Amino acid sequence: MAEASSTPASSTSTSSSPDLRGGMGQVLLATLASTVGFWAWMVIGPLQNLYTEQMGLGQGQAALLLAMPVLVGALGRIVVGALTDRLGGRKVFALVLLAGVPAVLLVALAGSIGNYPLLLFAAFLLGIPGTIFAAGIPFSSAWFTPARRGFANGVFGMGMIGTAVAAFFTPRLLRWIGYWPTHLLVVALMIVMALLVWVMMRDSPAWTPSRQPLVPKVLGALKLPVTWQMAFLYAIVFGGFVAFSTYLPKYLMTIYPNEVDPVGAGTRTAMFAVAAVIARPIGGVLADRFGPKIITLFSLAGIVAAAYIVGQEPPEGVLTGVVFLLMAAAMGLGMGAVFAWVGPSTPPDKVGAVTGVVAAAGGLGGYFPPLVMGATYHADTNSYWLGLWLLVLVGALALVVAGMLRDARAAKAGK
Repeated sequence: MAEASSTPASSTSTSSSPDLRGGMGQVLLATLASTVGFWAWMVIGPLQNLYTEQMGLGQGQAALLLAMPVLVGALGRIVVGALTDRLGGRKVFALVLLAGVPAVLLVALAGSIGNYPLLLFAAFLLGIPGTIFAAGIPFSSAWFTPARRGFANGVFGMGMIGTAVAAFFTPRLLRWIGYWPTHLLVVALMIVMALLVWVMMRDSPAWTPSRQPLVPKVLGALKLPVTWQMAFLYAIVFGGFVAFSTYLPKYLMTIYPNEVDPVGAGTRTAMFAVAAVIARPIGGVLADRFGPKIITLFSLAGIVAAAYIVGQEPPEGVLTGVVFLLMAAAMGLGMGAVFAWVGPSTPPDKVGAVTGVVAAAGGLGGYFPPLVMGATYHADTNSYWLGLWLLVLVGALALVVAGMLRDARAAKAGK
């Protein structure tokens, strides 16, 4: 990998260091905005059982519905990452949140009238708030020195808690206040958060807008080997997280229909997401201290081991609960480590574009597993074993790839 300058992302070198005070408050605000965006992005998943029963959906139709927001959220991150380099995090955060409002309203309409094609189109548009992640990484990175960017990105990454919020609260809100009010509450939160971002968020003084046109900027990022290397690794760690956050309720209620109801499945999924969220900043801090490569390898090994145990489909109970939590924690460590790996290995003026591509790869990594799980489900044995074994094999391949890569920061330090 090429070594990168220690200059903050999208900044020009100056004779004096920029004043980065207040950076933690800005990153926490971005984290809160990301939480709301992730809740909107994942609003369909916790209610998939309702849609399946209401519209008589098969395994393939349900899997496609769950995967659609992930696809658009993934591809859109390429554009959003590059736009953040050009417009700044404040404008892009507000834009993404407001642009996601019509999608949530359309989901509510489609679900209320039981129209699957319309719901599928709404799920497609629901990918818009899922692009919010690509704005936060360059925004957060610019507020911290290179030595602390793993920590900063790990804190911002805790916005993934929005998936846990969606899984835990959406089915409960459905019971407490009804279908339409639940979606209107999410819409209200998105609008309020967009206003808070517009009024309170400010871009780092270390950031300067990139004037490079969008398409050449993205193409330039695609020419860098680090982009493809980190994209593959992130597709495993974040893609696995997105896939399980989306599909876990369906998986649990299919494999353990007598033990797990929709609320219980939502609670388990929320716990899965929380474990990953807690582990993500830890992964960033450990990567800052020990280097991102070793933490990434540890993460991938944990994912492979946990996927192997889950692939045995043990009886529902403590074992399955603990294993899923350990898998989520391993994914969280990997997410923090991979993005700590991106910064020191990427030219400063391309951090946003590379981040967008890598984040898109993570989203795409979460798009295909639900489709694979739906396609490989064996009704006679009530089993997803083939899909789970594919995760084991892909995780093992990622271990090999990560082991072959250089840690740019460690190489620079002469380690």
